[in-house]
Amino acid sequence: MTKELIKKIDDENFSQTISNEVVLIDFFAEWCGPCRMLAPILDALAEELTGKVTFGQIDVDQSPKTTTTYQITSVPTLILFKKGKEVNRVVGLKDQETLKKIIMQAM
Repeated sequence: MTKELIKKIDDENFSQTISNEVVLIDFFAEWCGPCRMLAPILDALAEELTGKVTFGQIDVDQSPKTTTTYQITSVPTLILFKKGKEVNRVVGLKDQETLKKIIMQAM
């Protein structure tokens, strides 16, 4: 893939990122097996929904402030935001269709 469709997020740029229209943030860790399995699913969704949804990924080990604020206790956790407000949360590995439905409901 030529350009990065999933933005790297950290404690510094988190608030600015979620202020966009519809944003899906993937809370992950490098050591997490299910997180690695989720990556290609998110890549496919990011490609399919380019321009409609912003996709971001935040490493829980690198961004403790945001991880604590949103009470992330297991990874992967996906949080869907609309204009800065949490509208949905998914914990664990889910398939592409399930995730797409959740995203579409927020649009």
